[in-house]
Formats: sequence, structure tokens, C-alpha cells
Amino acid sequence: MKRFIALIAGVLLAAPVALAGGEEGKTERERVENAGRVMQEILNVPDDIPQGLLDKARCVVVMPSVLKAAFVVGGAYGRGVMVCRADKEYRGTWGAPTMMALEGASVGFQIGGEATDFVFLIMNDDGANSLLKSKVKLGGDASAAAGPVGRTASADTDAFMRAEILTYSRARGVFAGISLEGSTLRPDSDANRNLYGKSVSARAIVRESKVAAPVSAKGLIDRLNTASPRRS
Repeated sequence: MKRFIALIAGVLLAAPVALAGGEEGKTERERVENAGRVMQEILNVPDDIPQGLLDKARCVVVMPSVLKAAFVVGGAYGRGVMVCRADKEYRGTWGAPTMMALEGASVGFQIGGEATDFVFLIMNDDGANSLLKSKVKLGGDASAAAGPVGRTASADTDAFMRAEILTYSRARGVFAGISLEGSTLRPDSDANRNLYGKSVSARAIVRESKVAAPVSAKGLIDRLNTASPRRS
């Protein structure tokens, strides 16, 4: 009887720990799921990302519901996810997500307090590799341009061909290219640890396939694989 009581007591004492562990990464899982919904909605409207650009992109970054009013120099930042194509040349299907943070912007960028979704296309290997290593300043460390919209829009102008990162925004249902020069993108190491339950670098996730994609990323990965299964 005493052994039984001790066993029950042990289970009860362990229960809060188990529940707490289950909560670990909840915010990150929700963020990944929201990114999938944003991508689904954007790719379901006619005036979205040109197919030719999506087919050339190495990676896609999605920042769901970023508050513009939060952007001040050295201030608050938005968070989201980046997914990249598999294999060493970024030509394969889309893989596991790495968490990302978007920081800073010019004062002139602030427009009220509306929530805005941001999408970034990473257009070449240098841009992708830089983002997997460290903080990248848009327009400084990596060339950036506001992306064109419309599935059949011309995407072969010099500006788009030279840019390492193309930037888009969606606010109040309107999807458009937007300049975010002066902002920075970086891997979010703490969020990766929460999502995957261990410390793992952005490069290990994307390039070395050290972890499997979480269930929360299924919507985002499936939608991108449907829209653009391999890089052209």
C-alpha cells in the first residue's frame, strides 16, 4: 500500500513538469502555422508573387502579423519562419523551417499601428547562405528590392535580377512589394530551441537536415511544394 501511495505521489509531482514541457514551443508552433496560413492566402489570389520568381527562389521567409508601429531603430521586432529548398544547390522540395527575426526600420516606415504580413523571397545562394549564418541588413549586407506582383508580371528587369532578397507586404487584404531597406533579418536561435526542443543552428536545420520538419510546418511546406515543387 505504501509503495502504491508513493507511486501516485510521484506521478502527481511529475504532472506539472510534463504539462510545462508540453507548453514549450507552443508560441513557435503557432507562428509556423500562421505562416502557413499567410502563404496559403497569398498564393490563392491572382495578384500575388509572380510564378517565375517563386520558381527561382532558394528560400521564402514569412513574417505573420508584424505591427508596423513596433518598428523603431534598435527597437522591437517581428518574428517568423524561413523555409528553403533541399539539396546543396537549393533545387529540391521545401524543407524544415528555421525561425527568423526581423528588426528595425526607418521612422518613415511606420504607418499607424496596423498588423502587416511580410514575405521575403531569397533569390540566390549567397543571400540564403548569409541568412543562415548571421544578421543581414537589407540593402546593406544583402541587396533588396520591393518585389513585383501578379502571376504573369515581368520578373526579368535588372532590379529584380540583381536583388538577393525581394520583399512583399500584405495589409488590409492588399498585397504589394515594399521596401524594407535598413531592416535586418537574422536567425532566431531561442525560437529554434523552443520549436525543436534542443539547440540547433539555422544551417543545421536547412542545409544539414539535422531535424525533421514539425507537424506545424506541414501547411506551409505543402503549399510551397504545390505552388513550386522544384527550382527552375
